Amino acid sequence: MKTSKQKKIKASDFDAAFDEGEVTEYLDLRSVKAQYPTQRISIDFPKNILEEVDIDAAKIGVTRTSLIKMWVAEHLSR
Repeated sequence: MKTSKQKKIKASDFDAAFDEGEVTEYLDLRSVKAQYPTQRISIDFPKNILEEVDIDAAKIGVTRTSLIKMWVAEHLSR
């Protein structure tokens, strides 16, 4: 049986770390996957627009698809 080398922390300390945005060292995120209902779509873009999207995506280190999803979500949340 494998033993885990997880760090132990008190709940109050975890709450404080969470408030500071520093809890990832206490969480095992290897198997976490978002479970949202999805529907695949196909959208045609002109090549020059995709090149610009690719440049913006590379700047923040995400894929083209992820960036487009982020932009749509941001627009809809307004």
